[in-house]
Parts: sequence; structure tokens; C-alpha cells
Amino acid sequence: MTEFLQLALALVILISAAKLGGYISLRLGQPSVLGELIAGLILGPSLLDLLHHTPFTSQHLDETIALLAELGVLLLMFLAGLELHIQDLAKAGKVSALAGTLGVIFPVAMGFGLGRLFGMEPMPSLFVGLVLAATSVSISAQTLMELGVLRSRVGIGLLGAAVFDDVLVILGLSIILAMTTGEGGLASVGLVLLSMTLYLVVASALGVLALPRLARRVDKLPVSQGLTAFVLVTLLLFAWAAEALGSMAAITGAFMAGLFLSRSPLRERIQANIAVIAYGLFVPIFFVSVGLVANARMLIGEALWLSVAMIAVAIVSKIAGAGLGARLASFTNRESLQLGVGMMSRGEVGLIVATLGVSQGLLNGQLFAGVVGVVIVTTLLTPPALRMMFARPTAPAQSPPAAAVEE
Repeated sequence: MTEFLQLALALVILISAAKLGGYISLRLGQPSVLGELIAGLILGPSLLDLLHHTPFTSQHLDETIALLAELGVLLLMFLAGLELHIQDLAKAGKVSALAGTLGVIFPVAMGFGLGRLFGMEPMPSLFVGLVLAATSVSISAQTLMELGVLRSRVGIGLLGAAVFDDVLVILGLSIILAMTTGEGGLASVGLVLLSMTLYLVVASALGVLALPRLARRVDKLPVSQGLTAFVLVTLLLFAWAAEALGSMAAITGAFMAGLFLSRSPLRERIQANIAVIAYGLFVPIFFVSVGLVANARMLIGEALWLSVAMIAVAIVSKIAGAGLGARLASFTNRESLQLGVGMMSRGEVGLIVATLGVSQGLLNGQLFAGVVGVVIVTTLLTPPALRMMFARPTAPAQSPPAAAVEE
């Protein structure tokens, strides 16, 4: 069987399993994303390891699916940005800064303490803390969209805090690598900060001044699906520039592209067109792929206990740090807890940072297995936990103002 036919068959299985898992999850009163994640765990090396048995013999199949999954998370974060208004995010600046900052400080401090408790050297311990600080809100964003509360002030604060989290983790990573490799020192950290600032300024200027106007002009051209093509090019360009030029995560660039296009009068058409592509193909692949790369069989012996400890620290530190930041920004206790739970999920960002740590000799195989355990558990816990947090109605006096939820 050719590599293309193997990929086609794999996609048939993965998408079908994702949709079936999502349907069962919804029937059980849980977000569909939970079922899609569990479907990935069943198909992955934790149980069936389907893609490493006949007829799947291609050495590049895993890489291809991983790349398709990356497109899925970019599309998902773009749609999350498209749901919001820039004014709403600007109003949430205080809670975003406090929750994002404390949501990094707490995991770094507690992760460092955990590493020292397990007898690690200071620098690997600090790196463990940094890995635990990396939040991946794509799963939370999907869950909040399903619950219809993404544009509540908790949802807006969550997405804003994730941007601060991303910036701080990348800066921390740059500092640690500069200290361990001895290359660049403070100059490299300054360069990273400068590139982030330049990217945010240039992207914001283009997004506010040019994108909505360009979208209208492209829509008038006699080109088949010209608007959809323009939007896809825009989100991919913003995502590429964020990581390649701005030293930020690509998902941040995709989110910003959606945020800027949310101002366009064509927003509803853009959302409908991109949602078909995203939820019909790429997003299910992303959620299933989380299970495909996670191998729970590695969590045995000492690695299991280390993973349990890391999971506990990951959950408690993120909820406590981000929740405290939200409370300091005048959120209610319930809203603070909701935001903290939404920041709990780890994902591709944590795995990327952990992989870099392994390549630099800062993390060993057991620690990496522990990180995988954190990703599995927090990813599975976040959707039902958020549903439970939002199950009880919030008092009317604490609801977001009408202007924050208007379409």
C-alpha cells in the first residue's frame, strides 16, 4: 500500500473515531472534545497502537498526522479569536496580566520545589517548573465555545491570560537556555523581548488598519472562494510570523488573526467557511493526535510516582496562581476558580518545551514521561471540570455587561 493510501485510511479511522467519541461524550453530558481525546488514547500506544501495525508501514505517517494536527490547533485558535472583540480583550487587560503572570510564577516555584524534593539539580528543577507553567488553552477554548461562554468575562480573561503565559514561558525558556548553553546571555534574552514587541506592534497595526479592509476588497473579486483563501493565508502568515520572527507560539499568531478579523462585517461568513474546514477535518485530527503521542505504558515504577507528583503540582499551582490573579482583578471567587480551571490544561506547548529540555540534557526520559502524564491527565480533566464549573448559574450582578456579549 502506498504512503498516500496509508494516510487516507488513517484519516478515515481517526476522523471517524473522533466524531464517534465526541457523539458518545455528548450523549453522556460531557463536551465532545473529551470523547475525541479518549478516542486518541484508545487508538494510540497506550492501548491499540493502531498506526504502528499492518497495513501502516510508512515511516512518515506519524509526522504527517502531527503536521495536520498543528493546522488543526491553528484553525481552532483562529476561531476562538474570531469569537471575541478587541475591545473585550482590552477591557480584560488587568485580569489577563495578573492571572497570566501568577499562573506562571506559581507553577515555576512549585515545580522547582518538586524537582529539588526528588533530588534534581537546580537548573533541571527550574526547567521542570517552566514546563509545568506552559498552558495550552486550545482545549479550554473549544469547551467554552461548546458551553456558549467563551465571550463571558471569564472566557475573555482566560484567552488574554494565555497570551501573557505564552510570552512569559518563552522568555523564561530563553533565559534558562542562555544560562545553560552560555550562548548570548542577556543579549539573547533582550533580542527575544525585542522580537516579541516588534511582532505585536506590527501585527496589531496590520490587523487593525488593513485586515478588515483587505477582506472586503478580496470578497468583491471574481475569484472562487477568494475570501476563504485570503483568511487561510492570513492566519497561516500570522502564525508563521509569530514563531519564526516574533519568538512566540504560532497559536498566538493564529489567535490574533482571528481577533483582528472579528471586526470585519464579513465575520459570520468567515466563521462559517473556516468552521467547515476546521471541524470537518483538522480539529478532530488535533484532538485525537494528543492521545496518539501519549504513551501511558511509560508511566511505571518511579516514573509513575514522579508523574503523579507532577500532575498534582500542575493542577494545584495553575488553579491557585491564575485563580489568585483573577481574584486580585476583582473577579468573584467562582469566576476565579473557573478561570484557574480553564488554565489547567497542558498540551503541545508543554510537550515542545519538554522536548527541547531533553535535547539540552535538562530532562531525562523519566521526566519526559512525567510531562506526558501531566498532558494526558490535565487534558482529560479540563473539559468535564469546566462543564462542572459552569453548570451552576452565576448571579446576575456578576454577569458580564451586555456590551461584552453582543454579537
